[in-house]
Amino acid sequence: MELRDIEIFLTLAEELHFGRTAERLNVTPARITQAIKKQERQIGALLFERTNRVVRLTEVGRQLRDDLRPLYQGLEQSVRRAKLTASGQTTQLRVALMPFNYEGLHKYWEEFRRRHPQWGLRLYRLAFTDPFSTLRTGQYDALVIWGPVDEDLTMGPVLFRDSRVLSISKDHPLADRSEVSIEDFADYPHTMPPNAQRDWEETYLPFFTPSGRPITRSQPVTNPDDLIDRIGNGDIVHAFPAHVLYHWGVTHVRWIPVTDMPPLSYALVWRTESEPVRALAQVINDLSNAP
Repeated sequence: MELRDIEIFLTLAEELHFGRTAERLNVTPARITQAIKKQERQIGALLFERTNRVVRLTEVGRQLRDDLRPLYQGLEQSVRRAKLTASGQTTQLRVALMPFNYEGLHKYWEEFRRRHPQWGLRLYRLAFTDPFSTLRTGQYDALVIWGPVDEDLTMGPVLFRDSRVLSISKDHPLADRSEVSIEDFADYPHTMPPNAQRDWEETYLPFFTPSGRPITRSQPVTNPDDLIDRIGNGDIVHAFPAHVLYHWGVTHVRWIPVTDMPPLSYALVWRTESEPVRALAQVINDLSNAP
């Protein structure tokens, strides 16, 4: 199996969407399909189950992903270190973001690069599914995500706190409201990532309203594109952090302030402390406390 084909397989295993995988790797969807079919012929088994709506790993695909991921990451890190050496940098800090990389975050990245030109900084979009495992496997050095986090992870300084807005289709029964409470929309179906840590999920969306009514979860989603599509189609509602308004200005979706959900605090999280991680945490401390 060629290195590019391994990259295609692992990216599709993360995205579970042929179009997004092609966009992320700057190739055509046909190239993704061709590579996966070639791998399946070589192995003699399906790696993915595909329908019109769902792409998921088979048992063989999951085993191959788990076996290939550390090998590929080791090769990728070796190549990256060689490139850094050639450019005069000594290491690269890999930070994955659960929020969108909106304008309010850029001050941290710019200041880190100004203070520490000897280190590279690479930013990634963090997948919805099992985000904390990316620190344990060494895929990323740090995350920007809301808490709480598992005991083996460190939650560092807060970059920003964000209020909440309810996202609904334009013809939803609540579409003409100027504000809503969690009691107003609890009976409508919501969704969350699959296999999420319960405490972490509950911080984002409680399982019960203050009056004790359950908040229903429908079929989980694995990426933001499917999420906004299902909202626009009227299948679900979703309480987002307000910064998403910088990214989704679609006319068929309404955004309504939520009056009684606490803001989300997005912080730097890491497992293995290093000098670049400490340096970024210091930058965040300095700038977030600035007037």
